[in-house]
Amino acid sequence: MKLATLRVNGGTRAVRLDGDVLVDLGYADLGALFAQDDWATIAAAATGETWPAEGADLAPVVPNPSKVVCVGHNYTNHIKEMGRDLPAYPTLFTKFADTLIGPNDPIAKPTETDALDWEVELVVVVGKPVRRATEAEAEAAIAGFTVMNDVSVRDWQFRTIEWTQGKIWDSSTPVGPYVVTPDEVGGVRPALEVKTTVDGQVMQQDDTGTLLFDPVHLVRYVSTVIRLNPGDLIATGTPAGVGHARDPKVYLVGGETVVTEIAGIGACTNRIVKES
Repeated sequence: MKLATLRVNGGTRAVRLDGDVLVDLGYADLGALFAQDDWATIAAAATGETWPAEGADLAPVVPNPSKVVCVGHNYTNHIKEMGRDLPAYPTLFTKFADTLIGPNDPIAKPTETDALDWEVELVVVVGKPVRRATEAEAEAAIAGFTVMNDVSVRDWQFRTIEWTQGKIWDSSTPVGPYVVTPDEVGGVRPALEVKTTVDGQVMQQDDTGTLLFDPVHLVRYVSTVIRLNPGDLIATGTPAGVGHARDPKVYLVGGETVVTEIAGIGACTNRIVKES
């Protein structure tokens, strides 16, 4: 299944993609749907109101997750381009729900930076509560996968040795368009092409099968530290090709169209605009 959160009638609705229409699943958003023990059965059986998929105004797949956990340095090529050693453990940082925007929303370039960068990421979407997960529990906790552009404010990110201040800018992070269940992408350890283009030029291109720490490992690791709730997001890291690592460096200045895409899941397509 491909599931999304649709903005409609001044609110949001959880929907399922059926051909060229979106079917109402009976819940306000995917976070509310995933909180149901039998969410997959509910989503598959729903026959609610429908809306055209083309031109749909999609919200972040989960508008208000209890946590967004992000992983740095998880593709070997990206680790090398950033001049780092391969880590023994996942490098974690967090985002907040206030950073998230829809998959087609404009990204406002903050007035405080001239070092705005792109990062395509596969995101694990959690579908059931889990703590200190076993391998089997981690696999069962994965509701599906989506796409994130972990837009980064590099000059703020590298002001200190801790990255968070460059990663949590308000309304900066597209997530979507769909949560795709594992059965449609080859299971809970998918090998899918990931790609970023800026105004049609390919900037990043890799395969999620080369992740140093795969989705199941990350669910196990993160859930050892803190409980994971339905609707929580784990962004699995970005491959080589970010603007900051180029020589000379390349940053987003405004006016560009950035497409972050994962095969079988979809794309976030976002115009960079100057902050008003």
